[in-house]
Amino acid sequence: MAYDPNNIFAKILRGEIPCQKIDEDDHTLSFADIHPQAPVHILVIPKGAYVDWADFAANASAEEIHAFTKAISRVAELSGISETGYRVISNIGANSHQEVPHLHMHVLGGAPVGPLVMTMA
Repeated sequence: MAYDPNNIFAKILRGEIPCQKIDEDDHTLSFADIHPQAPVHILVIPKGAYVDWADFAANASAEEIHAFTKAISRVAELSGISETGYRVISNIGANSHQEVPHLHMHVLGGAPVGPLVMTMA
């Protein structure tokens, strides 16, 4: 999947689409998901144009990788879910239902989030 500079997260980063900002630094932006799947559902995105985790790991600077990792922990703390537990999910590629070609992590918490995956029948 190629990076699409007109994806919704790129538009949010450019200020073309509003978001409910939770946290921001030089390399990351975190905001509330518009279709939450848990009481707390925050998206953490790098400000760089990375399609997925493989693209980010191969091409991001050490500073970007460090900031992204810290942002995930920081939003859990800011939203009050670090003590009770939370899940971090990234959907990568078609089989995982990645809908936006911009790396993003879903930080979910505030209630039990259920099993990791549904079992295959």
